Amino acid sequence: MTDQTYQPTLSQLRAFVAVAEYRHFGTAAARLSVSQPTLSQALAALEHGLGLQLIERSTRRVLVTAAGMRLLPKAMATLEAADRFVASATGDGLGGTLRMGIIPTVAPYVLPALLPELQKKLPALHPQVIEDQTARLLDGLRTGVLDVALLALPTDIPGLIEIPLYTEEFVLVTPRGHELAGRTDLAPAVLDSLPLLLLDEGHCLRDQALDLCRSAEVHPAAVGDTRAASLATVVQCVAGGLGVTLIPEMAVASETARGTLDTAHFATPAPGRTIGLAYRTSTARAEDYEYLAAIIRTMRPS
Repeated sequence: MTDQTYQPTLSQLRAFVAVAEYRHFGTAAARLSVSQPTLSQALAALEHGLGLQLIERSTRRVLVTAAGMRLLPKAMATLEAADRFVASATGDGLGGTLRMGIIPTVAPYVLPALLPELQKKLPALHPQVIEDQTARLLDGLRTGVLDVALLALPTDIPGLIEIPLYTEEFVLVTPRGHELAGRTDLAPAVLDSLPLLLLDEGHCLRDQALDLCRSAEVHPAAVGDTRAASLATVVQCVAGGLGVTLIPEMAVASETARGTLDTAHFATPAPGRTIGLAYRTSTARAEDYEYLAAIIRTMRPS
């Protein structure tokens, strides 16, 4: 039973959140720069004070209990509020560690400009970049592993705030000399029966391409015959004559620079996607993340 006079310390809450995040005491202790016994003692003191088991420990794994899952968002919100309080007092604004998730079809094209800009405008900020597929990034946001995520919107996930940053068109990439190369008046119906190469399952760009085909009632050929984990691999397969593909506008310059590919554009309104920044509604740093979104918005590749 919880002692109503008990007040957890920030160190205890940080220990709980870190163990829940990494599911490993050694890793959690290292990330907090404390010894593992110190971490364990802080967590034990929190559980004792609350009269609840938050973490299940075994020799093989670490699990978060139902009570732990219920209290985890509140613990994270408390820590975020404390961090925001200190930042406001010192006038530092957005600073400290920022765990930022980014989908693979955005990261290589935004980070080269974004990271130097963050260092310039937010020198107290220490971004940790986690590149992963959308589903795992959203899970990371929900569980507190991530602070923000840069991905395609909408996510349709309750408890998240989404800030649209920019929209970008899809561009058809073809082998050199393809009959569609250079056209700017394509309709989605042109995809019917084309050998369309896609990223592997789990990538949102794959789902977006398939949604486009369904909405246009077209049936590309060879979907699923060739799959890749990166756009670089997909376009190499296109260059090798295996088919065509759809890539986001911001990836075109980088991925077609080898000179063995051609492109074609859709007529207005062209199909595309919206990229945005997502974070939890419970955060106390919404104002900071709005500023972060404004910086990212200026980093869109031309």
